[in-house]
Amino acid sequence: MDRLDAMHMFVRVAELGSFSAAAQQLDLARSVVTRQIAALEAHLGVKLMARSTRRLALTSAGTAYLEKCRVILNLVEAAETDVAEERMTPRGNIRIGLPLSYGLKRLAPLLLEFSQRYPEVSLDMDYTDRRVKLIEEGIDLSIRITRRLDPGDIARRIGTGYMHVVASPAYLARHGEPQHPSELVHHECLGYTNAGGSTAWQFMVDGQLSAFHVHSRLNANNGDVLTEAAAQGLGISCAPDFIAEAFFQAGRVVEILKDYPCPELGIYAMLPSNRHVPHRVRVLMDFLGERLGSVQAS
Repeated sequence: MDRLDAMHMFVRVAELGSFSAAAQQLDLARSVVTRQIAALEAHLGVKLMARSTRRLALTSAGTAYLEKCRVILNLVEAAETDVAEERMTPRGNIRIGLPLSYGLKRLAPLLLEFSQRYPEVSLDMDYTDRRVKLIEEGIDLSIRITRRLDPGDIARRIGTGYMHVVASPAYLARHGEPQHPSELVHHECLGYTNAGGSTAWQFMVDGQLSAFHVHSRLNANNGDVLTEAAAQGLGISCAPDFIAEAFFQAGRVVEILKDYPCPELGIYAMLPSNRHVPHRVRVLMDFLGERLGSVQAS
Protein backbone atom coordinates (compact mmCIF):
# COMPACT_ATOMS: atom_id res chain seq x y z
CA MET A 1 0.00 0.00 0.00
CA ASP A 2 1.28 3.45 -0.95
CA ARG A 3 0.23 5.44 2.11
CA LEU A 4 -0.05 8.81 0.34
CA ASP A 5 -2.14 7.30 -2.46
CA ALA A 6 -4.38 5.65 0.12
CA MET A 7 -4.76 8.93 2.03
CA HIS A 8 -5.63 10.73 -1.20
CA MET A 9 -8.29 8.11 -2.00
CA PHE A 10 -9.66 8.31 1.54
CA VAL A 11 -10.04 12.10 1.28
CA ARG A 12 -11.85 11.79 -2.05
CA VAL A 13 -14.22 9.09 -0.75
CA ALA A 14 -14.94 11.15 2.39
CA GLU A 15 -15.61 14.34 0.40
CA LEU A 16 -17.81 12.64 -2.18
CA GLY A 17 -19.49 10.25 0.24
CA SER A 18 -19.15 7.39 -2.23
CA PHE A 19 -16.56 4.81 -3.27
CA SER A 20 -17.98 4.76 -6.79
CA ALA A 21 -17.89 8.54 -7.21
CA ALA A 22 -14.32 8.71 -5.91
CA ALA A 23 -13.23 5.90 -8.22
CA GLN A 24 -14.82 7.65 -11.19
CA GLN A 25 -13.16 10.97 -10.35
CA LEU A 26 -9.77 9.28 -9.86
CA ASP A 27 -10.25 7.16 -13.00
CA LEU A 28 -9.78 3.93 -11.06
CA ALA A 29 -11.77 0.75 -10.58
CA ARG A 30 -14.03 0.85 -7.52
CA SER A 31 -12.39 -2.33 -6.24
CA VAL A 32 -8.99 -0.57 -6.20
CA VAL A 33 -10.32 2.26 -4.05
CA THR A 34 -12.13 -0.16 -1.72
CA ARG A 35 -8.98 -2.27 -1.22
CA GLN A 36 -6.82 0.78 -0.52
CA ILE A 37 -9.21 2.11 2.14
CA ALA A 38 -9.45 -1.34 3.73
CA ALA A 39 -5.64 -1.59 3.77
CA LEU A 40 -5.41 1.87 5.31
CA GLU A 41 -7.87 0.91 8.05
CA ALA A 42 -5.92 -2.30 8.70
CA HIS A 43 -2.68 -0.34 8.93
CA LEU A 44 -4.21 2.15 11.39
CA GLY A 45 -6.11 -0.47 13.34
CA VAL A 46 -9.35 1.54 13.34
CA LYS A 47 -12.48 1.86 11.25
CA LEU A 48 -12.51 5.14 9.33
CA MET A 49 -15.90 4.73 7.70
CA ALA A 50 -19.21 3.22 8.71
CA ARG A 51 -20.76 1.63 5.63
CA SER A 52 -24.42 0.81 5.06
CA THR A 53 -26.56 0.05 2.02
CA ARG A 54 -27.86 3.62 1.98
CA ARG A 55 -24.96 5.84 2.93
CA LEU A 56 -21.35 6.11 3.99
CA ALA A 57 -20.38 8.08 7.09
CA LEU A 58 -17.10 8.82 8.82
CA THR A 59 -16.43 7.43 12.28
CA SER A 60 -15.06 9.81 14.91
CA ALA A 61 -11.59 8.46 14.14
CA GLY A 62 -12.25 8.97 10.42
CA THR A 63 -13.28 12.60 10.94
CA ALA A 64 -10.11 13.37 12.87
CA TYR A 65 -7.95 11.49 10.36
CA LEU A 66 -9.57 13.32 7.42
CA GLU A 67 -8.41 16.72 8.69
CA LYS A 68 -4.86 15.46 9.24
CA CYS A 69 -4.82 13.89 5.76
CA ARG A 70 -5.82 17.19 4.20
CA VAL A 71 -2.98 18.98 5.99
CA ILE A 72 -0.42 16.35 4.97
CA LEU A 73 -1.55 16.21 1.33
CA ASN A 74 -1.53 19.99 1.08
CA LEU A 75 2.04 20.04 2.44
CA VAL A 76 3.10 17.44 -0.11
CA GLU A 77 1.47 19.44 -2.90
CA ALA A 78 3.14 22.62 -1.66
CA ALA A 79 6.57 20.92 -1.52
CA GLU A 80 6.20 19.61 -5.07
CA THR A 81 4.95 22.99 -6.24
CA ASP A 82 7.97 24.75 -4.76
CA VAL A 83 10.26 22.44 -6.71
CA ALA A 84 8.21 22.95 -9.88
CA GLU A 85 8.36 26.72 -9.47
CA GLU A 86 12.13 26.57 -9.41
CA ARG A 87 11.95 25.13 -12.92
CA MET A 88 9.52 27.94 -13.87
CA THR A 89 7.70 25.58 -16.20
CA PRO A 90 4.03 25.05 -15.32
CA ARG A 91 2.93 21.50 -15.97
CA GLY A 92 0.12 19.13 -15.10
CA ASN A 93 -3.64 19.12 -15.51
CA ILE A 94 -6.08 21.93 -14.70
CA ARG A 95 -9.79 21.21 -14.58
CA ILE A 96 -11.61 24.51 -15.01
CA GLY A 97 -15.32 25.34 -14.77
CA LEU A 98 -16.50 28.09 -17.12
CA PRO A 99 -19.79 29.99 -17.49
CA LEU A 100 -21.29 29.18 -20.88
CA SER A 101 -21.68 32.51 -22.71
CA TYR A 102 -18.78 34.35 -21.10
CA GLY A 103 -16.62 31.25 -21.38
CA LEU A 104 -17.22 30.87 -25.09
CA LYS A 105 -17.06 34.57 -25.99
CA ARG A 106 -14.24 35.86 -23.79
CA LEU A 107 -12.40 33.01 -22.12
CA ALA A 108 -12.10 30.32 -24.82
CA PRO A 109 -9.69 32.40 -26.99
CA LEU A 110 -7.58 33.20 -23.91
CA LEU A 111 -7.46 29.58 -22.78
CA LEU A 112 -6.35 28.47 -26.24
CA GLU A 113 -3.63 31.13 -26.12
CA PHE A 114 -2.61 29.88 -22.66
CA SER A 115 -2.46 26.32 -23.98
CA GLN A 116 -0.18 27.43 -26.81
CA ARG A 117 2.10 29.26 -24.38
CA TYR A 118 2.30 26.43 -21.82
CA PRO A 119 2.30 23.14 -23.74
CA GLU A 120 3.05 21.08 -20.62
CA VAL A 121 -0.26 22.10 -19.02
CA SER A 122 -3.37 20.18 -20.04
CA LEU A 123 -6.75 21.88 -19.72
CA ASP A 124 -10.05 20.14 -19.04
CA MET A 125 -12.74 22.78 -19.71
CA ASP A 126 -16.30 22.33 -18.43
CA TYR A 127 -18.76 24.91 -19.81
CA THR A 128 -21.91 25.28 -17.71
CA ASP A 129 -24.01 28.06 -16.17
CA ARG A 130 -24.79 26.07 -13.04
CA ARG A 131 -22.70 26.76 -9.95
CA VAL A 132 -20.20 23.92 -9.77
CA LYS A 133 -19.16 22.23 -6.54
CA LEU A 134 -15.41 22.57 -6.69
CA ILE A 135 -14.40 19.98 -4.11
CA GLU A 136 -17.01 17.35 -4.98
CA GLU A 137 -16.40 17.64 -8.73
CA GLY A 138 -12.61 17.86 -8.56
CA ILE A 139 -12.51 21.35 -10.11
CA ASP A 140 -9.19 23.17 -9.70
CA LEU A 141 -10.51 26.57 -10.76
CA SER A 142 -13.95 27.95 -11.60
CA ILE A 143 -14.82 31.29 -13.16
CA ARG A 144 -17.87 32.92 -11.56
CA ILE A 145 -19.60 36.15 -12.54
CA THR A 146 -21.43 37.67 -9.61
CA ARG A 147 -22.15 40.88 -7.74
CA ARG A 148 -21.51 39.29 -4.36
CA LEU A 149 -19.41 36.43 -3.04
CA ASP A 150 -20.65 34.07 -0.35
CA PRO A 151 -19.00 33.89 3.10
CA GLY A 152 -16.09 31.47 3.01
CA ASP A 153 -15.53 31.69 -0.74
CA ILE A 154 -11.87 31.53 -1.76
CA ALA A 155 -11.64 33.83 -4.74
CA ARG A 156 -9.50 36.23 -6.71
CA ARG A 157 -11.07 38.99 -8.76
CA ILE A 158 -9.73 38.91 -12.31
CA GLY A 159 -12.11 41.22 -14.15
CA THR A 160 -15.23 43.36 -14.18
CA GLY A 161 -18.43 43.10 -16.20
CA TYR A 162 -21.16 45.64 -16.86
CA MET A 163 -24.89 45.21 -17.42
CA HIS A 164 -26.97 47.08 -20.00
CA VAL A 165 -30.75 47.36 -20.20
CA VAL A 166 -31.64 46.79 -23.84
CA ALA A 167 -34.63 46.67 -26.17
CA SER A 168 -35.20 46.62 -29.91
CA PRO A 169 -36.12 49.81 -31.77
CA ALA A 170 -39.35 48.07 -32.85
CA TYR A 171 -40.36 47.29 -29.25
CA LEU A 172 -39.71 50.88 -28.17
CA ALA A 173 -41.69 52.21 -31.13
CA ARG A 174 -44.68 50.11 -30.04
CA HIS A 175 -44.49 50.53 -26.28
CA GLY A 176 -42.47 53.67 -25.68
CA GLU A 177 -39.12 54.02 -23.93
CA PRO A 178 -39.07 53.97 -20.11
CA GLN A 179 -37.38 57.03 -18.67
CA HIS A 180 -37.00 55.71 -15.10
CA PRO A 181 -36.54 52.16 -13.71
CA SER A 182 -39.88 52.44 -11.91
CA GLU A 183 -41.58 52.43 -15.33
CA LEU A 184 -40.32 48.91 -16.10
CA VAL A 185 -43.30 47.50 -14.20
CA HIS A 186 -45.46 48.55 -17.17
CA HIS A 187 -43.28 46.67 -19.69
CA GLU A 188 -42.56 43.09 -20.69
CA CYS A 189 -39.18 42.24 -19.17
CA LEU A 190 -37.12 39.15 -19.87
CA GLY A 191 -36.06 37.26 -16.74
CA TYR A 192 -32.70 35.61 -16.10
CA THR A 193 -33.45 32.61 -13.89
CA ASN A 194 -29.86 31.91 -12.82
CA ALA A 195 -30.07 35.09 -10.73
CA GLY A 196 -32.15 33.16 -8.21
CA GLY A 197 -35.52 33.77 -9.81
CA SER A 198 -35.71 37.36 -8.55
CA THR A 199 -38.42 39.58 -10.02
CA ALA A 200 -36.48 42.73 -9.10
CA TRP A 201 -33.79 44.51 -11.12
CA GLN A 202 -31.25 46.72 -9.39
CA PHE A 203 -30.16 50.21 -10.45
CA MET A 204 -28.18 53.10 -9.04
CA VAL A 205 -30.64 55.94 -8.42
CA ASP A 206 -29.41 59.19 -6.86
CA GLY A 207 -26.27 57.41 -5.73
CA GLN A 208 -28.16 54.63 -3.96
CA LEU A 209 -28.71 51.03 -5.01
CA SER A 210 -32.45 50.52 -5.54
CA ALA A 211 -34.50 47.49 -6.58
CA PHE A 212 -37.50 47.67 -8.92
CA HIS A 213 -39.94 44.84 -9.50
CA VAL A 214 -40.55 43.79 -13.09
CA HIS A 215 -43.05 41.57 -14.90
CA SER A 216 -41.46 38.69 -16.78
CA ARG A 217 -43.43 36.50 -19.16
CA LEU A 218 -40.40 34.93 -20.82
CA ASN A 219 -37.57 33.53 -18.67
CA ALA A 220 -34.35 31.65 -19.39
CA ASN A 221 -31.10 30.71 -17.68
CA ASN A 222 -29.04 31.94 -20.64
CA GLY A 223 -28.33 35.57 -21.49
CA ASP A 224 -27.87 34.97 -25.22
CA VAL A 225 -31.43 33.67 -25.50
CA LEU A 226 -32.86 36.63 -23.60
CA THR A 227 -30.94 39.20 -25.63
CA GLU A 228 -32.07 37.52 -28.84
CA ALA A 229 -35.64 37.70 -27.54
CA ALA A 230 -35.16 41.42 -26.90
CA ALA A 231 -33.78 41.87 -30.41
CA GLN A 232 -36.92 40.21 -31.78
CA GLY A 233 -39.10 42.72 -29.93
CA LEU A 234 -40.38 40.42 -27.20
CA GLY A 235 -39.41 42.69 -24.32
CA ILE A 236 -36.66 44.41 -22.38
CA SER A 237 -33.58 42.51 -21.26
CA CYS A 238 -30.76 43.23 -18.82
CA ALA A 239 -27.74 41.92 -20.71
CA PRO A 240 -24.03 41.72 -19.78
CA ASP A 241 -21.60 43.61 -22.00
CA PHE A 242 -20.01 40.45 -23.42
CA ILE A 243 -23.40 39.45 -24.86
CA ALA A 244 -24.86 42.86 -25.68
CA GLU A 245 -21.92 44.21 -27.67
CA ALA A 246 -22.60 42.10 -30.80
CA PHE A 247 -26.28 43.12 -30.75
CA PHE A 248 -25.31 46.79 -30.39
CA GLN A 249 -22.91 46.55 -33.33
CA ALA A 250 -25.61 44.96 -35.49
CA GLY A 251 -28.13 47.65 -34.50
CA ARG A 252 -30.57 45.01 -33.27
CA VAL A 253 -30.94 46.52 -29.78
CA VAL A 254 -30.29 49.88 -28.18
CA GLU A 255 -29.42 50.71 -24.60
CA ILE A 256 -32.03 52.41 -22.44
CA LEU A 257 -32.00 53.86 -18.91
CA LYS A 258 -28.37 54.95 -19.32
CA ASP A 259 -28.73 57.46 -16.48
CA TYR A 260 -29.44 54.61 -14.06
CA PRO A 261 -26.56 52.13 -14.25
CA CYS A 262 -26.86 48.58 -13.02
CA PRO A 263 -24.30 47.53 -10.39
CA GLU A 264 -21.15 46.11 -11.94
CA LEU A 265 -20.33 42.42 -11.90
CA GLY A 266 -17.18 40.93 -10.49
CA ILE A 267 -15.45 38.20 -12.50
CA TYR A 268 -13.80 35.84 -10.05
CA ALA A 269 -11.49 32.88 -10.15
CA MET A 270 -12.93 30.55 -7.50
CA LEU A 271 -10.66 28.06 -5.73
CA PRO A 272 -11.44 24.96 -3.66
CA SER A 273 -10.96 25.55 0.05
CA ASN A 274 -9.39 22.22 0.86
CA ARG A 275 -6.09 22.30 -1.00
CA HIS A 276 -2.91 24.15 -1.82
CA VAL A 277 -3.09 26.19 -5.03
CA PRO A 278 -0.71 24.59 -7.54
CA HIS A 279 1.77 26.75 -9.43
CA ARG A 280 0.07 25.94 -12.76
CA VAL A 281 -3.27 27.26 -11.42
CA ARG A 282 -1.67 30.47 -10.12
CA VAL A 283 -0.02 31.00 -13.51
CA LEU A 284 -3.40 30.59 -15.23
CA MET A 285 -5.05 33.07 -12.84
CA ASP A 286 -2.27 35.60 -13.47
CA PHE A 287 -2.63 35.11 -17.22
CA LEU A 288 -6.41 35.59 -17.19
CA GLY A 289 -6.18 38.58 -14.87
CA GLU A 290 -3.62 40.25 -17.11
CA ARG A 291 -5.66 39.63 -20.24
CA LEU A 292 -8.94 40.69 -18.67
CA GLY A 293 -7.34 43.86 -17.39
CA SER A 294 -8.03 43.62 -13.67
CA VAL A 295 -5.97 41.59 -11.22
CA GLN A 296 -7.39 42.18 -7.75
CA ALA A 297 -7.29 40.18 -4.57
CA SER A 298 -10.54 39.22 -2.87
